[in-house]
Amino acid sequence: MQEGHIYLVALSHFLRFGPRRLKLLFDFFGSWETAWKSSAQDLLQSGLKTQTVSLFLEFRNKTNPQELFEKIIERNIKLLFFEDDLYPPLLREIYDPPLLLYYRGTINEKTWSLPLAVVGTRKISSYGRQVTEDLIKDLSSDGLTIISGLALGVDCLAHEAALDSLGLTIAFLGSGVDEVYPRSNFNLARRIIESGGALISEYPPGTPPFKTNFPRRNRLIAGTTLGTLVIEAREKSGALITARYALEEGRDVFAVPGSIYSFNSAGPNNLLRAGARPITSAADIKESLGLEAAKTRAAHQPRLPLTSEELTIIELLGAEIKHANLLARLAKLDINVINSRLTIMEMKGLVKHLGGMNYVRARQPKQ
Repeated sequence: MQEGHIYLVALSHFLRFGPRRLKLLFDFFGSWETAWKSSAQDLLQSGLKTQTVSLFLEFRNKTNPQELFEKIIERNIKLLFFEDDLYPPLLREIYDPPLLLYYRGTINEKTWSLPLAVVGTRKISSYGRQVTEDLIKDLSSDGLTIISGLALGVDCLAHEAALDSLGLTIAFLGSGVDEVYPRSNFNLARRIIESGGALISEYPPGTPPFKTNFPRRNRLIAGTTLGTLVIEAREKSGALITARYALEEGRDVFAVPGSIYSFNSAGPNNLLRAGARPITSAADIKESLGLEAAKTRAAHQPRLPLTSEELTIIELLGAEIKHANLLARLAKLDINVINSRLTIMEMKGLVKHLGGMNYVRARQPKQ
């Protein structure tokens, strides 16, 4: 944690300050501490409205940043800042990424290696149940991290199927990570944490599950992942909001076809008509993400000797997605050298380019 981050934590507890407003405050004041301690006049000059300034000053007068931070740590709630290496790399690319995430559980390099969002209706049919269980067990067993929102229906079933196949799953909440919603999913949330997954939220601890939180939460589910799989959704639903965010960020959208007579199939069928990729098996998703091709290359390609630069890049990549600029900084190499080497490594089947100059290791080389 960098110096001054306790003030960002305190600022994030004032719920009128979203990611864009927080960034504007930082750009205006130059530090989180200055933003926190600034006068009413300076706050007004930064672009805040009079009512917002008044409410913030009232909030600030009864909030001690150090005590607030210590209470969060005492409750075993962890913090993930935008600058941290374990911050979801794909989430950095969205329009308004959160500058701070709160989480309970475990986040490591494996967490973001191959993330896939799975969303759908709360009122799942027997068909949707079977499809969800079959697809997710296959995908999870093959190493994909299943990302969803802990809602009833498809979300819950996706988390459960990943857990049953001993896979990794992450839940993004529309409340604080200490406010599991719905309460009936308390045991599922506990299982996710105990299995090595995590509950994550941009909302500070204690935030209730306000209805307006969930559409914004959905942009994180879509933004964190390589693609979004929609399994059963009505024509107007939160699942389609997630799919729209995925499309806006240039991510893949997958949809399971359904009966034209089913309300639950209206959403996926409309997505298919708009150009989403039809999914009839887990292999369709793995092929679209390039996993099957990577496996084939790894199995049949001769083991070419690696240069010292390639060995360094492989070691730095681990199992986590990393941007070329981050690799250049960590390897202390010129970005042009990194880009050239990554291109050659992709031809060797060692790395996979996920778009936006983000790379992940395709296989572990044998020396």
